[in-house]
Amino acid sequence: MFAAIGRGVTRRPWLVIAGWLLAALAIMAAAPSLKSVTNSDQSAFLPSTTESAKATEVARAAGFTKGATAVIHLQRADGGTLTPADLGQVGQLAQKLNQDKPDAVVGALFDPKQLVAPNGKGALIAVQFEGAAREPRVHDAVDKIRSQLDVPGLKAGMTGEAAIDVDNTKAMADAEKIVTIATLGLIVVLLLLIFRSPIAAVLPLVSVGLVYGISQALVAISAKLFSFEIGTEVQTLLTVVLFGIGTDYILFLLFRYRERLRAGDSPREAIVAAVDRVGEAISSAALAVIAAFGALVLALLGFFTTLGPALAIGVFVMLLAALTLVPAIISVLGPRIFWPVRTEPDTAGHPAFARLGRFVARRPLAAVLGSLAFLIGLSAGVFGYQATYDPLAQLPAKMEATTAFKDLGKNFPAGVMSPSQAYLKSDTPLTPEQVQAFALRVGGHPAVATPMQPQLSADGKVAQVPLILKEAPYSAKALDAVEGLRDAAHEAAPAGTTAYLGGMTSGFADIRDITNRDLSVIFPVAGLLFLLILGGLLRAAVAPLYLVGMVVLGFAATLGAAVFLFQGALGNAGLMFMLPIIMYLFVTAIGTDYNILITARIREELREGRDAREAAELAVEHAGPSIAAAAVILAGTFGSLLISGVSFFAQMGFAVTLGIALVAFVVSLVLVPAATVLLSRSSWWPGLRQAKSPAPSTQESVTV
Repeated sequence: MFAAIGRGVTRRPWLVIAGWLLAALAIMAAAPSLKSVTNSDQSAFLPSTTESAKATEVARAAGFTKGATAVIHLQRADGGTLTPADLGQVGQLAQKLNQDKPDAVVGALFDPKQLVAPNGKGALIAVQFEGAAREPRVHDAVDKIRSQLDVPGLKAGMTGEAAIDVDNTKAMADAEKIVTIATLGLIVVLLLLIFRSPIAAVLPLVSVGLVYGISQALVAISAKLFSFEIGTEVQTLLTVVLFGIGTDYILFLLFRYRERLRAGDSPREAIVAAVDRVGEAISSAALAVIAAFGALVLALLGFFTTLGPALAIGVFVMLLAALTLVPAIISVLGPRIFWPVRTEPDTAGHPAFARLGRFVARRPLAAVLGSLAFLIGLSAGVFGYQATYDPLAQLPAKMEATTAFKDLGKNFPAGVMSPSQAYLKSDTPLTPEQVQAFALRVGGHPAVATPMQPQLSADGKVAQVPLILKEAPYSAKALDAVEGLRDAAHEAAPAGTTAYLGGMTSGFADIRDITNRDLSVIFPVAGLLFLLILGGLLRAAVAPLYLVGMVVLGFAATLGAAVFLFQGALGNAGLMFMLPIIMYLFVTAIGTDYNILITARIREELREGRDAREAAELAVEHAGPSIAAAAVILAGTFGSLLISGVSFFAQMGFAVTLGIALVAFVVSLVLVPAATVLLSRSSWWPGLRQAKSPAPSTQESVTV
C-alpha cells in the first residue's frame, strides 16, 4: 500500500502540492478564528452534574450571577497603616470608577466597615462586571481600570477572576510567540547540523507550517460545528506537537531517502522506497499518538475531551502530509534537497551507534539491569507527587494579578479575593429565620474566616451567603476544606430546601475530583490502544507487552524527576494538575513511536535470517542515528517551553523534554534491543517468519 502511495505521489508531484495548497486556502478561508472558540476558565469545562456547576445554575436562575468579579487592593507605598486621608482617596477612586466606569463594569464598591483590613494596612475595592471573564469587553475594562490606579502615596493592584483571566491571556499570547520563534529557530539550526543543507532545514517549516494552518482551521470549524470550546493552552500545544512530531516524520523520510540514494537508487526509486519502508512505521506511530489523544474523549473534564480531538486532528493532517505532500516536495527537488552536500555511495553506519549496538548485543543483561535501575531510581519521586490547581501559580511573578494577590494576602484573609457562595434553594419563599439559621451554621464552619450578609432572590426562593475562606482560594488546603464545608451546607439546609456550594474554590475542588477519575480511566485505555497498535504492526503478542511496560516506566521516571526538581529543589507547592496526563500522552505516545521504529528494524533484520544479537546490533547502528536526531529535535521543541514565562509550560517543557530523552536514548536504544536479545525470537511470537538463509550484514535492509 505504501509503495503504491509513493508511486502515485511521484508520478504527479506538482498536482499533489497544488491540491494541498488549494485545500489549505479553502479550509482556512471558511474557518472562524481559533480564539473565538477558546475559554480560559477551567471551571467552564466541568460536567453539569458537579456541585459547583449546579450552584452556578441556581445562581444564574436566581439572578445572582451578573458576571466576573475582581478586587483592587490598595496599601500605603511605605507599608504603613492607612490614614483617614488615605481611605478618603480610596473612596474617591471608587467614586471615580463609578462615575466614569468603562463598558462592561456594573460598579465599584468600597465599604470602610467591611473592606478595610483588620490591621489597617490594606483596603479593597470590589469590582463587578456584566460579562464573563473571558469576554473582550471585560478585558478592555480591566485594562482601563488599571490605567486609573495611580493614587498618590498608595500602591494599587488589581487581582481576582477577571484580572487573572486578562493576565493569563497575555501570558499565553507571549508564550505562544516565544515558543513559536524558539521552536522554528531550533528546528532550522538542528537540521542544518544534521544535513548541512539549508533546503532540508527549511522543508519542515514550509510543510508543517501549512499543516499547522489547516489544523487550526479544522479545530475551529469543529468547535463551531459541534458547539464546544477549547482551553487557552491548546494553541501553544498544537504548535509544539505539530512542529515536533511533524519534523520527526520528515526526518525519518529524509534519512531513508538519502540512504537509498547512497545505495544507488534513482531519485524516484529512492522516494518510493522511503515511503514504502518508513510509511508503515510513521503511520503506526501517528496512530499511536492519535489513539492516545483520542482516549481523552473518555474524560469528564471538558478541557481534556476537547484537547484530545484538537491535537488528534493536527497529527492526522500531519500524517497525510508526511505520506503525500512531503514526498511530493522531495520528488520535485530530488537530490538537490541535500545541497550543497552530495549523496556519495556509503553503506556504513554511524560509529558511535555501532559501538552502542555492539554493547547492547553482547551484554544485554547488563544493559537491561542498568537501564531499569536508573529508571526505577527516578520513578521514586512519584510517591511525593502533589497536584496544584492554582491559576496564579502558572502566571509569571511580575504579572499584576500575582503581585496584587501577594500584597492582599498580607492584610486580608486570602479567600477575600474570590469568596465562595453557599446557596439555599426552596420551592416556596424562604423565611428570615431559615436564612439566618443557615447563614449562621455555614458561616461558623472552621474553614470560613468571615461570612457576609445573606441576599435573597427577587422571588425569595433562593438565598446567597457569601463566605470568605481562611485559606487562599486555589490552595490545596482550601480545596480540602471545601469538601467539609459542602457537607456542612447540606446538613444546615432546613427540611424542604436544598443547599449548594459555589464559587471558584468549589469549582476547582470538582476539577480535582474529576481529574483523578479521568486519569484512572484514560491511562489504562491509552495503554490498551498502544498494545493493539503495536500488536498489529509487529504481528506479535509478547513484544507489545514489554514495549508498553518500558514506556510507562519511562513516564514514571519522568514524573519522578519533575517532582524532585520542582517540588524538591525549587520548593513549588506541586505540579500543575494537567501535567501528568499531558506527560503520559506525549511521553508514552512519542516513546511508542521510537519503539516502533527500533523494533520494526529489528524485525526486518530477523526476517533476513540474522540471529537476535546481530539483529539488535544492526538495528541500533543503523536506526539509532535517525531516532537520536528525531529525539533531539522533538525534545528541543518541547524544551522551548522552558523560556515561555508560564510556570505550567516550564514544568511541561522540562518533563516532556526529559521524557523524550529517556524513552529515546535509554528505552528505545538500550532497553528494548537488549530485552529483545534476552527474549530472542519468543518476543515475536506468533508472527515472525524467518528467512531461509542468513543475509549478509549490509545496510540494504530498512533503516528508519
